[in-house]
Amino acid sequence: MKPLIQKLTETFSPSGYETAIREVIRKEIKPLADEIRVDALGNLIARKGKKTAKGLRIMLAAHMDEIGLMATHIDDNGFIRFTGIGGIRPLALTGSRVRFVNGVPGVISTDRITDLTKAPTLEQCFIDVGAASKKDCPVKVGDVCGFERPFLDLGRRLVAKSMDDRIACAILIEAMRAMKGSPHELYFVFTTQEEVGVRGATTSAFGIDPDLGLAVDVTGTGDTPKGSKMEVGLGKGPAVKVKDAGMLADPRVVQWMIRTAEKAKIPYQREVLEGGSTDARAIQLARGGVPAGCLSIPCRYVHTPSEMVDYEDVQNAVKLLTALLRAPVTL
Repeated sequence: MKPLIQKLTETFSPSGYETAIREVIRKEIKPLADEIRVDALGNLIARKGKKTAKGLRIMLAAHMDEIGLMATHIDDNGFIRFTGIGGIRPLALTGSRVRFVNGVPGVISTDRITDLTKAPTLEQCFIDVGAASKKDCPVKVGDVCGFERPFLDLGRRLVAKSMDDRIACAILIEAMRAMKGSPHELYFVFTTQEEVGVRGATTSAFGIDPDLGLAVDVTGTGDTPKGSKMEVGLGKGPAVKVKDAGMLADPRVVQWMIRTAEKAKIPYQREVLEGGSTDARAIQLARGGVPAGCLSIPCRYVHTPSEMVDYEDVQNAVKLLTALLRAPVTL
């Protein structure tokens, strides 16, 4: 999977600008799906199989957008102030390199910080694209950029600027490849604008009207020095979400996922995430409501230019997702 993960993570596509990553994914899944379409919000929706008497219409969602930045002001010297697209952590920005949609590269720095005990704010950050004045700055207000950082293979651990959530896109693609037969009508949905309010999942779930929904997304960890008090760690298997800040996973879905993992002898973790949410929140609230859950990939340094996952966790996520979809669902 590593070449696929590299291809996906190195593609530039912040929220609202998913065209490039959508085309990369479309080429990967074209021979794997029975039907592919793109809806009005840009979600890539791939149907595989038909529902049998013992089957369900199941929606699987992985968002293909990534966090980014948008120019809000260019000063007389050509320095660019910006706002975040999605959750941006100013502490992780200084020295980061970015690239705008029009191809212009730049580097992020900050105003002079007088109190070194405090992290800089977003308002204190700016982008330098090498311009000498506002007139010769090739960036305009409203232009969008994303982090530019190469994929890094550390063997078992993988690092990239957009593991959130391209790693889940890779997992869905690999699950499509592995899925030779299922009693279900499966909708593999690569959603847009998750980072700015699960917008793509909201419209696609309404259109699909699933019987059951699963998001696949990253989650934070508590396994770094003096890190968060969280049970999830790298290398212990994919996580079954119980709760996050935006949803309570359906307990029946949680138990179905755990039973399947234990039967298949796939390592797993239980996840309670106190901040953030996923596309599962939107799926759960679609139309009259949908039983929904989330398969989470442990990820260090989420929403920074260097997000880290464990390759064995990723492979086990593919195995678990495939096992979940291969057999009838009993909730």
